[in-house]
Formats: sequence, structure tokens, C-alpha cells
Amino acid sequence: MARAGAYMVPIPAAGLQSRENVPRDTKLEVCLLIMRLTFAAFIMVWAVDKVIAPDHAQRVFSTYYFTELAASPLVIAGVVQIVIILAFAVGFMRFWTYGAMLVMHAVSTLSTWDKLLFPWDAGPRGLLFWAAVPVLGSILALFVLRDRDRLFSVDAARSR
Repeated sequence: MARAGAYMVPIPAAGLQSRENVPRDTKLEVCLLIMRLTFAAFIMVWAVDKVIAPDHAQRVFSTYYFTELAASPLVIAGVVQIVIILAFAVGFMRFWTYGAMLVMHAVSTLSTWDKLLFPWDAGPRGLLFWAAVPVLGSILALFVLRDRDRLFSVDAARSR
């Protein structure tokens, strides 16, 4: 076995395999597709919230991001997020969209740092903030494995 790109692959007599020629692992691809689509749905709820209920988004921002924003920038941010989420969901521009999704969720998760450090001080729902942590781990894993996320992916289809 030798290292080619980010993967350990066998060295055939003709030389190393490229990332695109790594043997397909259907089970892994199905799992990555499930992660991609469920994460897109998870984040889409919050992006749509900014568009259809900007007053709620304003309360969220003032509570967790310590800033007051008018409704219109939140609606614009929601629309931009929806476009990124849709591109992510179809596997388009994987480095950029998967990275953007990772950053969006990391910022969101880290903005609740006090609830993560002291969940019992946040009332009966304080433990729910911890649900974001394994989700963050899974989007990080999806970002790392983005080249293997080929099932129903625009980028994978374009590279064939």
C-alpha cells in the first residue's frame, strides 16, 4: 500500500491510482449521501427560518451572537445560505460548499459555548445544545471524505 493523495491505495504494476480511480465503496458512498442529505435538511430549517421568520432569527442572533441585526440582512443571509445548502445537497463545488457548511455549523455550535460547558445551568433544555456536537463531527468527517462522496454528486458526475 502506498499513499496517493489523501488515500491509501494499492500500487498496481503501472503506478499509483489517482483519487478519482480509487475503487468505489458503495456502502461508504451511501453513508456519505445520507450524511450529506440529512445535514442539508438540518441546516435548511435554520436558513428558511431567517427568510420566513426574521423576527425569530433576530432573537437568536441577539441571544447567541450578541448582536442586533435588522430583518433584511438576515433574510439576505438566509437566501444565501439556502443557495449554499442546495449546492451542498447536490454535491456541487464540494470543497467550497462542504467547507462553508462546516464553518456555518461550527460558528453556530461554538456560539453556544456556555451551554456546552455548563449544560445544567441552561435549564431543562440545556442538554439539547450537545446534539450539535456530534453533528459537527459528522460534517467534519464529510468534509474530510468529500472526494469519496460520489453518489448523486454533481462534481463526481462531471469528473467522469
